[in-house]
Amino acid sequence: MTIRKVILLFIFVLVASCSTSNRAATEPEEDRLYVTRMYIGDYQDFRHTAPARFGDPHLIWIKTSADSTFGKISAYSRECGFNEGDRLYLRRQYVTPGIYGYWMYQIENDSSVFYRVCEYQNDKKVLVQSWY
Repeated sequence: MTIRKVILLFIFVLVASCSTSNRAATEPEEDRLYVTRMYIGDYQDFRHTAPARFGDPHLIWIKTSADSTFGKISAYSRECGFNEGDRLYLRRQYVTPGIYGYWMYQIENDSSVFYRVCEYQNDKKVLVQSWY
């Protein structure tokens, strides 16, 4: 190796070691912190909506103490098992039924009652994923 190649290699290593890097691009996906459970208010009331057409799901509209922020949260069910004053949380879970996955959202209390949430909230005209 000639002295010229050694100097060029030294300069290249020096520039590479002094350059800044984007930490978000270099850290592994599993090391990132995801918020998976968010408090959305205390349970107050619910209303049931029957399917408009055959094959459509039954919906319940859940009203919480944070109704001004989130609106009425729609979930798939006929009945609601929450008790008045229950602290409600929105949980998102990453589901991988096959090769590709997706986020699933559910509303739950501190015990074992939970319902799958509709992805689009009609009364506020927003997607649930925008709350995170």
